[in-house]
Amino acid sequence: MDFFAKRFDELNTTELYELLKARSEIFVMEQNIHYQDMDNADYKSLHCFLADNKKICAYLRAFYANESCGIVKIGRVLTLQHGNGIGRELMENSIHAIRQKMNCKKICLDAQKHAVGFYKKFGFKEVSSDFLEEGIVHVEMEIEL
Repeated sequence: MDFFAKRFDELNTTELYELLKARSEIFVMEQNIHYQDMDNADYKSLHCFLADNKKICAYLRAFYANESCGIVKIGRVLTLQHGNGIGRELMENSIHAIRQKMNCKKICLDAQKHAVGFYKKFGFKEVSSDFLEEGIVHVEMEIEL
């Protein structure tokens, strides 16, 4: 399995198709979220993913929430295989790539409530009360770099 961190214009058509397919599989089909996935944030995002034989296994995107303050937001975090450590591998590699490529001071994300413990393992802290996003309980989390 290989890790990649690419800006939108660096993605080839197969990678773009596979990452959009993975996002649809998890968020639309598995979690039954009805939303416009292609929200233009992809154009300005760093796309981090693990792939095996050109198939996306885990993915997230990172973009500036506030570039002048050095704040990056992570979103669309997913793994297609659970319980084998690829989520950890994705986060470790992605945090490293974000630090190198995006020059930020803080990374934030809206975590689904059931995943808070996972993000805490990387140093993220809860910074909000629970809130509903697309019918799923979330909490804002962040990590200072």
